[in-house]
Amino acid sequence: MRDAYGMTPIKPLHIFIVDDEAPARARLRSVLEDCAEALPNEVVGEAASGAEALAVLARLSADVVLLDIRMPGMDGIEVARQLAERPQPPAVIFVTAYDTHAVSAFEVQACDYVLKPVRRDRLIEALRRVRPAAVSAVTDSAHFTVNDRGRVLRIPLAEVLFLRAELKYVTLRTREREYVLDEPLTKLEEEFAGAMLRIHRNCLINRTWLIGFELQRDGGETGWVAILKDWPEKLPVSRRQLHVVREFRAS
Repeated sequence: MRDAYGMTPIKPLHIFIVDDEAPARARLRSVLEDCAEALPNEVVGEAASGAEALAVLARLSADVVLLDIRMPGMDGIEVARQLAERPQPPAVIFVTAYDTHAVSAFEVQACDYVLKPVRRDRLIEALRRVRPAAVSAVTDSAHFTVNDRGRVLRIPLAEVLFLRAELKYVTLRTREREYVLDEPLTKLEEEFAGAMLRIHRNCLINRTWLIGFELQRDGGETGWVAILKDWPEKLPVSRRQLHVVREFRAS
């Protein structure tokens, strides 16, 4: 089924919550609900202990496990270690009140390490680290439908380099040419969370084609630009979006 924009909707991330404290699990559910518009997700289950989590995840499919570390009995590090040994392990994001376990967390291949109290923006950032792998099969078939000189064309997401807001329209750029869309950039960003990356208030780039960032000096001004594979134009990164450069360095 296609949405109003002619695109295949990206399926929500299936998330499993593990924490021995019921209020903490409820808090995570609430924050995930707040994240849903920017990054679709669905809580498929929860557990109050490491042993319970392993038992449930043996029969339940999840893309991501939000995992507490300090729990009675089996701690989160051991849970993550055992999950990593499975044929198709879920991604693990540790959610903890303590910052003393970071090294151990990444030794067991955790994708991220989020401190309590969990903030919405920080959780979205962590989930976006695992979203591309979870939705790759869907985004491969996603497309835009555009009206072009009396024709209706489907432009695959894989062919899109970037979207740029210009006056009243959004321009979709492929290697061959430009197309005009009527939808606002913010709506398109929501539809393709994880596939398209905002680098400026007027520009989203396709993560597939991003190969790096470069610091440029223009007179007395210094700023970062995004470099796309085999594309001559370098796209400015706004000061507000400089965190994308830091995240790229850390990845």
